[in-house]
Amino acid sequence: MAIPDPPCVVTSPDCPPASTPSTPGPPASTPSSPGPPASNPFFSGPPASTPFSPRPPASTPFSPGCPASTPSSSGPPASTPSSLSPPACTPSSPGPPASTPSTPGPPASMMAIPDPPCVVTSPDCPPASTPSTPGPPANCPPLGLKSLRVDDSQFQASSYLRMGLGPHRARLNIQSGIEDGDMYDGAWCAKYEDQHQWLQVDALRPTLFTGVILQGRNSIWSWDWVETYKVQLSNDSETWKTCMNGTEEAVFVGSRNEPETPYLALFPQPAVARWIRINPLTWYWNGTICLRAEVLGCPLPDPDNVWQHFSEKLSGSKDNLDFRHHNYKEMRKLMKAVNEECPRITRIYTIGKSYTGLKLYVMEISDNPGKHELGEPEFRYVAGMHGNEVVGRELVLNLMQYICREFRRGNPRIVRLVTTTRIHLLPSMNPDGYETAFEKGSELAGWALGRYSYEWVDMNHNFPDLNNIMWDAKENDTDVVKTANHYIPIPEYYTKEDAFVTPETRAVISWMQDIPFVLSANLHGGELVVTYPFDCTRDWAPQENTPTADDSFFRWLATVYASTNLVMANPDRRICHSEDFQQHNNIINGGAWHTVPGSMNDFSYMHTNCFEVTVELSCDKFPHASELPTEWENNKESLLVYMEQVHRGIKGVVRDKMTKKGIADAIVKVEDLDHDIRSAADGDYWRLLNPGEYKVTVWAEGYFPSMRRCNVGTEARPTICDFILIKTPRQRMNEILAKGGKLPQDLQLKLRR
Repeated sequence: MAIPDPPCVVTSPDCPPASTPSTPGPPASTPSSPGPPASNPFFSGPPASTPFSPRPPASTPFSPGCPASTPSSSGPPASTPSSLSPPACTPSSPGPPASTPSTPGPPASMMAIPDPPCVVTSPDCPPASTPSTPGPPANCPPLGLKSLRVDDSQFQASSYLRMGLGPHRARLNIQSGIEDGDMYDGAWCAKYEDQHQWLQVDALRPTLFTGVILQGRNSIWSWDWVETYKVQLSNDSETWKTCMNGTEEAVFVGSRNEPETPYLALFPQPAVARWIRINPLTWYWNGTICLRAEVLGCPLPDPDNVWQHFSEKLSGSKDNLDFRHHNYKEMRKLMKAVNEECPRITRIYTIGKSYTGLKLYVMEISDNPGKHELGEPEFRYVAGMHGNEVVGRELVLNLMQYICREFRRGNPRIVRLVTTTRIHLLPSMNPDGYETAFEKGSELAGWALGRYSYEWVDMNHNFPDLNNIMWDAKENDTDVVKTANHYIPIPEYYTKEDAFVTPETRAVISWMQDIPFVLSANLHGGELVVTYPFDCTRDWAPQENTPTADDSFFRWLATVYASTNLVMANPDRRICHSEDFQQHNNIINGGAWHTVPGSMNDFSYMHTNCFEVTVELSCDKFPHASELPTEWENNKESLLVYMEQVHRGIKGVVRDKMTKKGIADAIVKVEDLDHDIRSAADGDYWRLLNPGEYKVTVWAEGYFPSMRRCNVGTEARPTICDFILIKTPRQRMNEILAKGGKLPQDLQLKLRR
């Protein structure tokens, strides 16, 4: 999402609008209607009872540098909500002249800060919803407090209550640990309760600041937030100028009534500086000064940094992909465009609808789309189970673009992947939740808006809990060998029409049952870690390592993704919120993290043949669109190498000796691994295994079992282990008699034995 333009902007006469960089900007309009309506979510000015007008430019023109020439200041695509810029607004009455600072200005290499550098929304400005002409560029991205692009060392504060509430914790949406008082609390909190406290951020370079977003403290034990505040700017961190409202210092409105909702305050007149400071004035009466923040600003060229341009060219991605947030309509357009570009290897199909009727689209990529080929494994990526965790959605859309284009270029790796694997990509399992978060945007959706389904269900707790069914059966059954360890049936209560199951969950379950998936990953966000089954703990323990029979292979799968992810593999990376997963090499058993009964990972493993892990892709659930090229580069290799793991282990076809036809539902058992898999409809099977020698036994109803030893090498290709099964005499007899035939003599002799 791109931050919308402010409802009223006062421009510098030296800076033309982005649409006409070589000519002066559009003439100011004479407002005749009140300012933004109270329902405008982006209006963060002072209460309506205190009207004011923006102050006119100082007698010495303010020259912030034209943001029209800065790529990062350009607005979002037309598909992004609230992307229209309002017209410039001229106050109906002139204000007093700007005051002259009593201290010397900054060095010549740094742009001057006017007095005032910014003004809160004026009631004299026309509403943003009815612009008459395009406005000046003010669509600056976040500085990067939320995304961790801003380093801890760039924060300072007047004081802090303790280290866990230090200035480095003042990041929008940062989450605290369960216990207050540790090193990872959910905000910056000042030590003293007075109006002399401040939080300061160093942008490291001249920046065109356009606004601030504020949030209260994240805590299950305390309620703390800032209600009003001032903003100050500086070029040297010593001389500070306060944003003005006419002749008075501007007061911005922060959090209101609760700490989790982000509130945006835009500066109608952007200002250039290097440092920005937030100065709380009032706070929740029963709390203290605590806040989380994001700062909006367009970085400008730094005349003192000759390497800046070169380093910026190296950032982002070299792949020419559609790096932006795609709502439902735009997602469909992109998928259609990919299908039209690569019709020979792609197919779009739907698996169902959401509660509001949005279709769950899947992109299939294969050299023979629409058909299961004998011996070819089926792979899937599922994204957007939690609608506000959007990185996975955009990565999956980027991945289908990338595979299409690289296949056309003849990239050997991609050609091999497409011709040996049937790939299914579901970019949005929860489109209803995504649309809710998308409407608010990347910085204003908060931590949880859009996570749940339309019916307010967490889909990762909505699958049948088969774990406890299996564990209870093993505890109650004296013959543990006969207890099912795979293909555990769905309980009857879950299949009833009145069961509290979302239509999205039902659609995905049906999809799993229809296609013999071998490997999958469920893409989430908000952390940097890969988790593997079991997600649900035994005896309802809140945290407990709960391994599967295939724990070693699951650990391999998780390590493959984590070790190739550029951020997870960085030993110097910052902890996202409160947990240090680097001590576990960025992988963890799901139950050891926190118990999740009814997860998709566990259901996939216990009801189908498919192995599945969860990938937490980024600290920021809903990063700004400007972060998406970096997210793609961080995950591109991981996405590809993880798909290639579907070719590990053994595979083959189970056939009838006499008819040579494949046998469906044949059970494939690996000695010393208490988890079996079954053959697909055509008799083909895939068993994911680490390198080693395995004793494999296959049997099917009406057949004698067959055993052979299979060696799995270290190469990323499967070992072929086919099986021929012989029918039992009784099965042959039943089939012959069913057709009205006569039993042959040799069969009669076998039956007598």
